[in-house]
Amino acid sequence: MEALRAEPERTAILTDVDGTLAPIAERPEQAAVPARATELLEALSDRFGLVGCISGRQALEARRLVGVEGIAYAGNHGFELLMPGEAEPQLDPAVAGREGDAAEFLAGLDEAKLGAAGLRLEDKGPIQALHWRGAGDERGAEACAHEIAVEAGREGLEPRWGRKVLELRPVGGGGKDAAVAALLAGRDFSVAVYAGDDRTDLDACRRLHELRDEGQLTTTLCVGVVSPEAPPELAEESDLTVDGPAGWIALLEELAK
Repeated sequence: MEALRAEPERTAILTDVDGTLAPIAERPEQAAVPARATELLEALSDRFGLVGCISGRQALEARRLVGVEGIAYAGNHGFELLMPGEAEPQLDPAVAGREGDAAEFLAGLDEAKLGAAGLRLEDKGPIQALHWRGAGDERGAEACAHEIAVEAGREGLEPRWGRKVLELRPVGGGGKDAAVAALLAGRDFSVAVYAGDDRTDLDACRRLHELRDEGQLTTTLCVGVVSPEAPPELAEESDLTVDGPAGWIALLEELAK
C-alpha cells in the first residue's frame, strides 16, 4: 500500500465492475454497486492521477451503474472509451463498418431454440452476449452456447467466454488489454493497479506487466477478486487475491487513507 500511495498523482487505479465492484447478479440489470464503493472511487479520483472502470458493459451503462461522473470508463471490453466529462463514448475505429456483424449473426439463429435452451440475449451494440445464469438447465444451455460459438467463429466473429456468458464480437480491436494501454497512453504514470474477477481481466493484467517490463511503469499490482466461479488461472496469475467484491472494496479503503 505504501508503494501505491507514494506518488498518487502518478498512480492509476483501474477496476472491473461486475463481480469486482458489484456482486454478480442473476441478470445484469439486477446488479448494484455498493454505495461505499461509489464514495471511494469518487474520493480516490480527487487524489490519484487516474481512476477508471474497464467493463464488459457499454460505457454509458457502466457509468450509470458505478455512479461517478468524473472518472474514465472503457466499455464493451475496450471497444468504447468514455473519458471524464464526455457525453458519448468513442468507438474503437478498428471495428468501423463491422459494428452490426454480431447482431446480424444472432438474428439469423432460431430465437425459439435459444429461448428453449435457456439462453438470454443482451444487446451491447458491437458485442452480443448470451447469458444462461439461472436457466432451468445451465449445463444444457452452456452446451448450446458452445455450438453457437463454433458457428460464430466460422462466420468471422470472435467468441469470448465469461462467468455463465458467451460474448460474440468482431475480430480485432477492443480487449481489456487495449483499454488499459489506451487509458495509460501519453501520461506520466509510474504505478498502476488493476482488479478483476474473470478471464478477460487477465488480459488487462498481462498488459500491465508488459508495460512494466518495457519500462513504462515501475510498479504494477494485479488483484484477483476470487469466488467459487472464478477461473483457476485468476489466482495463479494475480499478484494478490481478495475474497469477492468486499475484499477489493477493503483495499480501496486502504488506498483512500
